[in-house]
Amino acid sequence: MHSSDLKKKREIQFSKFPPGQVPEAADDLQRVDELEVEAKYEKRALGVAYDLRQHTLRELDEHLVDKGYHLDNTLMTKLTRALIYYVEDTQLHNMEAPEKRIKRSEQEAYVKAWEHHPHGDHDDTPPEWREYK
Repeated sequence: MHSSDLKKKREIQFSKFPPGQVPEAADDLQRVDELEVEAKYEKRALGVAYDLRQHTLRELDEHLVDKGYHLDNTLMTKLTRALIYYVEDTQLHNMEAPEKRIKRSEQEAYVKAWEHHPHGDHDDTPPEWREYK
């Protein structure tokens, strides 16, 4: 994964009420390390830029909600937010997962082991018990 994939630019959308949340929220997030914040008054939003190794949108949103801010909850915003949370969670999960591939010979060893391993319709019942009526 390229480090450029980890640089995120997102918008945090606020609800219409209460009005005046953008400047206060911008001040609040300015204090967070490793985060760039830009107030977008005309959109009732904050532009945020961060590295995924430092922050996630979910964490920033939860921080704002905990402080009493009201985020936009229109369907489109909620869907977009859920998608971003999912994508970021998946990226973080994949960063922790080792990227090594199974070597061909190792894979063949598994296939051979599987062929010798009883599976499918194998029945451990002794034959005389199977015939018992």
